[in-house]
Amino acid sequence: MASQLLLGLGLSLAIGGVAYWRRSLSRSGVLGAVLTGTLIFGFGGWVRGLVLIAFFVSSSLLSHYRGRQKTGLAEKFSKGSRRDLAQTLANGGLAAAIALAIGLTGKDSASYPALAFGFYGALAAVNADTWATELGVLARSRPRLLTTGRPVPVGTSGGVTVEGTLAALAGATTIGVVGFCLIQIAARWTTGAWLLSDWVVIPVAALSGLAGSLFDSLLGATVQAIYRCDRCDVETERLVHRCGQPTRLVRGRRWLNNDWVNFLAAAAGASVAAGLALLILM
Repeated sequence: MASQLLLGLGLSLAIGGVAYWRRSLSRSGVLGAVLTGTLIFGFGGWVRGLVLIAFFVSSSLLSHYRGRQKTGLAEKFSKGSRRDLAQTLANGGLAAAIALAIGLTGKDSASYPALAFGFYGALAAVNADTWATELGVLARSRPRLLTTGRPVPVGTSGGVTVEGTLAALAGATTIGVVGFCLIQIAARWTTGAWLLSDWVVIPVAALSGLAGSLFDSLLGATVQAIYRCDRCDVETERLVHRCGQPTRLVRGRRWLNNDWVNFLAAAAGASVAAGLALLILM
C-alpha cells in the first residue's frame, strides 16, 4: 500500500501540475487533486485511480471545448473553468472516501458490491453532470426547468435539454466502460483470465450516473442558492456578480452552493449504484 500511495502521489502531482499549467485547476485545486488522487490510487488501487484520471481528463477537455461560445455564460456560474479545492473535493471527495473504506476494510470483492460499485456510481454521477453542463449549454434547443417544464435561459440551474441529458448518459456510461476495460486488464494480468461477468459495471454506472445528474438538476431547480444582480438584472450563483455588485438571494438555501450540490449528486449516484449492485448481484 505504501508503494501505491507513493505512486498515487507522484501521478497526482504530475497531472495536477499539467492541469494547473493548462488552467484547468487553481493552486488550491491542485491540492484537492493530489489529495483525492493519492487516496484513490493508494487505497483503491490503480484501476480506480485510472478511472479517476479518465473523469478528470474528459471533464477538463470539455470545459475548454468551444470555450469562447461559453464565455457569456460564466456570469451565471459560481466559479470559472479552473477548479479550486472545494470543487475537486466535491467531485472526487466521496469516491476517495469510498476507496479509503475499501482499502482499510479489505472489502473489495463481489461479496461487498455496495462499496465496489458505489465508487463507480459516485464518479459516474459527477462525470455525467460535467458532460451535461459543458455540452448542454451548447444545445440548440432552449432548456426547460426540470420541475415545471417551463423554458429558462441557458445556464439556469435546474434547466435541462435533450442534448444535455444524452451527454449525461454518455458521460456516465464512459466511466462504466473505462472501469470494465481496466478490470479486464487487471484480471488478465494477475490471473490470466478475463472477468467478463463484470460487464454489469457498465449499465450500473450509466443508470446511477444519469440518476445523480438528474438529482443535481432537481436540487438546482428547487433548493440550490440562486442570487440576482439587480444592476445587470440576471440570475447567478455568485454572491458578488462579475460587475462587482453584491447579489441578493432569490430562492434556495444560502448554504447549498454548487459545490454541495455536486457532492450530493455524487452521493446519489453512489447510493443508486450500491442499490443496483445489491439487487443484481446478491
